[in-house]
Amino acid sequence: MTDMSVETKNIRNVVMLGHSGCGKTTLTEAMLFESGAITRMGTVAAGTTVSDYTAIEQERGNSLFSTLTHAKWRGCKINIIDTPGSDDFIGEVISSLKVADTALMVLNAAHGVEVGTELLWDYVTSYGTPAIFVISQMDHEKADFDMTVEQARNRFGPKVMAVQYPLRSGGQFDAIIDAVRMVMYEFQPQGGKPIKKPIPDSEMPRALAMHNALVEAAAENDEGLMDQFFEKGTLTEEEMTRGLRIALAHQQIFPVFCCSAAKDKGSGRVMGFINDVAPSPADVPPYSLSTGEKCDYDPNASTRLFVYKTISEPQVGLVSYFKVYSGIVKSGDELINATNGTHERISQVYESEGKLRNPIDCLHPGDLGVTLKLKNTHTNNTLQAKALTGEIDHIHFPEPRIRTAVVSPSKSDMEKLMKALHQMEEEDPTLVVEHSPTLKQVIIHGQGQLHLDMIRYRIEKVHGLHMEFEKPRIPYRETITRSANEIYRHKKQSGGAGQFAEVHMRVEPYHVGMPNPEGLTVKTTEVDDLDWGGKLAFCWCVVGGTIDAKFSSAIKKGIMQKMQEGPLTGSNCQDIRVSVYDGKMHPVDSNDLAFMLASINAFKAAFKNAGPQILEPIDEIEVTCQDAVMGDIMGDLQTRRAIITGMDSDGHYQKIRARVPLSEMYQYSSVLRSISQGRAKFSRRFGEYVAVPADIQLKLITEHKEEEEELHHH
Repeated sequence: MTDMSVETKNIRNVVMLGHSGCGKTTLTEAMLFESGAITRMGTVAAGTTVSDYTAIEQERGNSLFSTLTHAKWRGCKINIIDTPGSDDFIGEVISSLKVADTALMVLNAAHGVEVGTELLWDYVTSYGTPAIFVISQMDHEKADFDMTVEQARNRFGPKVMAVQYPLRSGGQFDAIIDAVRMVMYEFQPQGGKPIKKPIPDSEMPRALAMHNALVEAAAENDEGLMDQFFEKGTLTEEEMTRGLRIALAHQQIFPVFCCSAAKDKGSGRVMGFINDVAPSPADVPPYSLSTGEKCDYDPNASTRLFVYKTISEPQVGLVSYFKVYSGIVKSGDELINATNGTHERISQVYESEGKLRNPIDCLHPGDLGVTLKLKNTHTNNTLQAKALTGEIDHIHFPEPRIRTAVVSPSKSDMEKLMKALHQMEEEDPTLVVEHSPTLKQVIIHGQGQLHLDMIRYRIEKVHGLHMEFEKPRIPYRETITRSANEIYRHKKQSGGAGQFAEVHMRVEPYHVGMPNPEGLTVKTTEVDDLDWGGKLAFCWCVVGGTIDAKFSSAIKKGIMQKMQEGPLTGSNCQDIRVSVYDGKMHPVDSNDLAFMLASINAFKAAFKNAGPQILEPIDEIEVTCQDAVMGDIMGDLQTRRAIITGMDSDGHYQKIRARVPLSEMYQYSSVLRSISQGRAKFSRRFGEYVAVPADIQLKLITEHKEEEEELHHH
């Protein structure tokens, strides 16, 4: 094994981004082919590409995971992370963006800027990642370079600047005019290395205008270059490269290239530009730690690396993808997990080429690598030398947008299924597994239907278990709307000692800062925050010792027990004040159990007379869509009892904000996908609990009664 490691200044970390089907995987393949990393180009259709190597991706014909591969190019090592275009796998994109220094935004020449592109752009700007646009599929008969650039400029601002353009599009796409180098690249029908030719006279005015705009952008950030530019009216290629490197690194320019990846026309020039102009980890701003400290990628510092992705492979176990932040990572390194304090040994360092892993001696700061079988390390963990403190800022993953309940057809497999799901939850931070005792269901929360289908597929293929989806129950809450008094006597006479307790209680809706209960003498008040949200206030108002104060905790326990399974639908109760003001006890027959039972029954009866109300969770959602489908989306939302709270246009997209009951959101992601042909996105977060309409309340109470009766029959 030779030392193939590359120094920081010669590393380029590039992430491929774009809407589903725009051609990222094919462009990755062309870049690998151009660099000689592979000897022939595979295709997505044949399932032979380096990056979509899992069986499920080949079956579906699109990327579901991010894939790390790399190409050597004139002394540089270009790490390329291909990512899925579907919004359901946004976690794979965000984690890749975290470790990339340049984003390659791929646009489809026939479709222009799509909703998926917009969403990704928000992440690119929030990370401050330098970005290059590549308009791919120039050989498509509907390809329109100028329209796509225009859309990109409208949407992402005037810093989007074409650096080249196609002489002809569609089936005749065979030459690119390059305004950086001021040459024309002409391609053979089979693609590959172009022939350099002078720019035709007819194209010179357009090429020069583009060239001058680029020279100005390059000179803008550097006084020395500015002086050169004023003196000579132009810059040398070297000066221009230097200026563009600064401009790109500071998001001052987003250059636009064009190519046909499938025909391998133009991908080499993109590689050349990444090599010459894209920043290395040595050129990017320092990274920050949780302690607020800023650090550079320093090979002489103690070792520190960050795990940005983990996945478990059959026969291999846990595979960890990481970026080196400081020091040189070598096989056999003993490091400490800064997140949980455990010790980890890096048994072997690998370079990744899609599914292939090549052992390598060491990796320099800024490089991306892989290791196997770490025991206690997952995504978002920092591994570092003993001496270091703090950890690398975490990746923030979006909230789940869809939920479903899961069951195993056989009871005996349920335990295995839970174990497998928890393992997947550790690998995939956008998946949340919830074991809900109140709903008596296991609920998984994900990014969309495709995400959940993929999890089911992996449960079946990797773990050999069956998993079925069923409609998730809704975590309703119960409360009351007015005050009610109740007296309950519990009396049981059997053989020897009996049970006796009598409780007088008042229930009322609770809110912070309300006055003491009217007409009662309050001895003590306890206000508890309930685990599920809301509060219980418990006032002890017994005067003259009709109930011994030692029974107060048993009475409160009874109330608490009933609050966990409310009288209407068995849901959690919240925001209630209970005042115990009188009662009776027996010197022999009264005990904790008797008072607990009396309290449960008194509370239940009082609750039902206090204007009981079921509350339902409301989600706040935001849908981004094109004008054309807006009416259909609004119409669909109205069938879901939605309240539209706002509409904005954002570029050539519409944003609809609405409040929708969670019970109406089931399978929303699939419906939205079909209404919009996959060209709309939505995000959701929990808003608040509000009262359900009377007809729905009645229906829920009846359903609950029927369920209870059925249980009693069994």
